[in-house]
Amino acid sequence: MNYVFPPPPRVALPVTGNDALFPVRRVYCVGRNYADHAVEMGADSREPPFFFSKPPDALVAGGGDVPYPPLTGNLQHEVELVVALAAGGAEIPVSRALDCVFGYAVGLDLTRRDVQQRAKDKGHPWDMAKGFDHSAPIGAIAPLTACGHPAQGAIQLRVNGQMRQNGDLRQMSWKVAEVIANLSTHVRLEAGDLIFTGTPAGVSTVSRGDLLEAVVAGVGELTVRLI
Repeated sequence: MNYVFPPPPRVALPVTGNDALFPVRRVYCVGRNYADHAVEMGADSREPPFFFSKPPDALVAGGGDVPYPPLTGNLQHEVELVVALAAGGAEIPVSRALDCVFGYAVGLDLTRRDVQQRAKDKGHPWDMAKGFDHSAPIGAIAPLTACGHPAQGAIQLRVNGQMRQNGDLRQMSWKVAEVIANLSTHVRLEAGDLIFTGTPAGVSTVSRGDLLEAVVAGVGELTVRLI
């Protein structure tokens, strides 16, 4: 097949203990899926899950140096458990949702919070607050054989050695199976999809030069330096 210019390379992520790569199709994110984070963002009750997306090429595999983005003075961190799907479908029942999972990873949803707030104030979409270049650092995917389905355990983030976020996966308002099932009512899910499942409280501003160290117990670690 001929193209008018060379197509971009396929986005793929390393898999723990495997030489094969995980090919990424789409990247979905769940908003305000921890009650304490919902409160710090101004919500006061459990709400149905809502979703936004990041482009696959916003992923930064393995972390490392990540450029500080333009057009913001308030870049904030959000550590998240990421679900990697090996199968999909539409209208997936909760009882079968976990059958779609290949594995899990540690991810960071970097957010231009000031850009997001200005968009919210005007009733505009806030895609550019979430889906900018390098906005989704992510660690290697741990397959189910390595981590099972983590339903509890620490989810933490340190900035320059100081704890900023210190939650537990059991605090998720909507569990992984519920998230998958609900999302599949909006779109047909497929193998290769990633789902960032939300962040606990403690999100805060980071600056150039900061070292971010994220961990999800039993899943993995991720280290990022903002440059």
